[in-house]
Amino acid sequence: MTVSFDLDDTLFVDPEKYDTEKELMFPLNKIFKDRLRLGTVELLSKIKENGIRLWIYTTSFRSPRYITAVFRCYGIKIDEVVNGDRHYREIQNGRAEAMPSKYPSKYRIDLHIDDDISVLQNGKTYGFKVALINDESPDWANDIWAEIERIKKRVNL
Repeated sequence: MTVSFDLDDTLFVDPEKYDTEKELMFPLNKIFKDRLRLGTVELLSKIKENGIRLWIYTTSFRSPRYITAVFRCYGIKIDEVVNGDRHYREIQNGRAEAMPSKYPSKYRIDLHIDDDISVLQNGKTYGFKVALINDESPDWANDIWAEIERIKKRVNL
């Protein structure tokens, strides 16, 4: 099974609006200024411990090297990164019609987690599975894990 996560407002959040994971120690906190939503480290660690491939799929143009390094600082190995550059090259690829901002099924991603309702709507239109982060739920990580378990059972049938 493969699960992907969006970054901005999904895993990378504003610490003035959300509870976040502990800030990295100096000097790493000066290099990696993005802050992780509280619960991210535990959830992503659980995903990896259960043999699930972990991808980041973001429209941001942060480099894959930067993205994987941020998570490595928290002890999490990211298997693959699709950023804005890669998405444009491999999905839009000169097509005249606009493609969705994310297209996880192209990469055989079983479940994509995002905060953007338009990605959920695109999933319904283009046939890929999306779970939205519920900012109102303090138990967001368990909600996502329950959805991963549900999809995992379906995938492994």
